[in-house]
Amino acid sequence: MIESTCRNASRRYANRVGGRVDEATRQTRYEEFSDYVQRRGPALQRMALSLTGNHADAEDLLQAALVKTFFAWERISSPHARDGYVRRAMVNTQISEWRRKHLDVYPTDEIPEQRMDDPTWRTDLADAVGRAIRRLPDRQRLAVVLRYYEDMSEAEIASALGVSVGTVKSTVSRAVAKLRHDADLIIERTAP
Repeated sequence: MIESTCRNASRRYANRVGGRVDEATRQTRYEEFSDYVQRRGPALQRMALSLTGNHADAEDLLQAALVKTFFAWERISSPHARDGYVRRAMVNTQISEWRRKHLDVYPTDEIPEQRMDDPTWRTDLADAVGRAIRRLPDRQRLAVVLRYYEDMSEAEIASALGVSVGTVKSTVSRAVAKLRHDADLIIERTAP
């Protein structure tokens, strides 16, 4: 997927500028972008999966964000800003997709009860948390993913979403409250 994204973005860029890019410049840009995607692809894929909730949509989201990033590659002045640019492109693309769909679909899969001393308990709990996060409303899920998975500050999230810091705080607070009361995450402690 990553290799085809790089090739497609390179072709689209050449078409966008009327094919007036010399081959050496295009090849250098392609190689630099391809190296970046190979290096950062898995982490970006995880974020896309956190935003979308399923692998197919995550791949589509990441590919769309990477194509947008390729078009802006020369304008991204700092190599350290590239992750932020891709994340912002993913967030914007996902928000646009949510607005287009206007669907409120929440998975209802339930996990069986697990004992805390079960060696697979941590993995099962992580899966349950992931499902609970996917059941959150879109804006709350986005705020939780950016705050706790991407470790962005409230100010960075506010800037990325174009809202106030207070809105971010209340959105994250409501999301965490919902997660605290999620039936799949309530763990009953039983005596041995």
